[in-house]
Amino acid sequence: MKAIIMAGGEGSRLRPLTCACPKPMVPLMDRPVMAYALDLLKKHGFTQVGVTLQYLPERVTEYFGEGAEYGVSLTYFTEDQPLGTAGSVKLAEAFLDEPFVILSGDGLTDCDLTQAVAFHRERGSLATMVLKKVENPLEYGVVVADAQGKVQRFLEKPGWGEVCSDTVNTGIYILEPEALNHIPTGRPYDFGREMFPSLVEKGLGVFGYVMRGYWCDIGDVSAYLKAHADLLDGRAAVAVPVKPGAVNRMPGAQVDRSAVLEGPCFIGEGAKVCAGARVGAYTVLGAGSVVERL
Repeated sequence: MKAIIMAGGEGSRLRPLTCACPKPMVPLMDRPVMAYALDLLKKHGFTQVGVTLQYLPERVTEYFGEGAEYGVSLTYFTEDQPLGTAGSVKLAEAFLDEPFVILSGDGLTDCDLTQAVAFHRERGSLATMVLKKVENPLEYGVVVADAQGKVQRFLEKPGWGEVCSDTVNTGIYILEPEALNHIPTGRPYDFGREMFPSLVEKGLGVFGYVMRGYWCDIGDVSAYLKAHADLLDGRAAVAVPVKPGAVNRMPGAQVDRSAVLEGPCFIGEGAKVCAGARVGAYTVLGAGSVVERL
């Protein structure tokens, strides 16, 4: 199977971090967020990956190139204007000639894509939404499915009085190529708000697979901070050079003997912690950072 990473987001809720950096390139433990999506795809056998771009596309293409470093082959599809989640994937229609998985370039997850694809095939689904149970569903699109997983209805960011399910849309999807026929060409169109409700209304096969494991939508600064803390606590099974609960020093990091480090924390490659400086718990210092005593 092939895969698509949606990496065109401007990331307005992450400003000023995204003023000159596309959202998928925002660093997470000194790696772009999108790198974790590529790791996940490679782990589950996806080697042909399309990437949809719109905001500062050259930053993504220059960093990831053809994908050889990640064991995948990357093909890029750039929007001239924002087309929404579904509209951007429509650009890759000629590339998507077999069932495919869609990931968000700004999400962090260890979702078992192999199991999700097996569920999709067993149900004979046209489109499968990967869902996650959360404590507070108010910030997400709530999805209501029956005992077999067939989606019955949607609630987009409901109030507490409307909540009838704790399963939300993660933005991870599995689609048959024919599903792209339901996306209009050349105009903005969204998966969660438009395409999937339309397919359900028409009685077509839309199913929801409830994932286990870790998922974080890095939509704003609070979620960005949470993702770092979760990695330092070992809550996500992703490839990151972090020992949970420990002081993690990358190669070339310099820490003066008189400096105080409280774990868990992350000291990036080539970072410098000077004499008398103090680094508190859950601090992440990027590569080349310098911390001096006040």
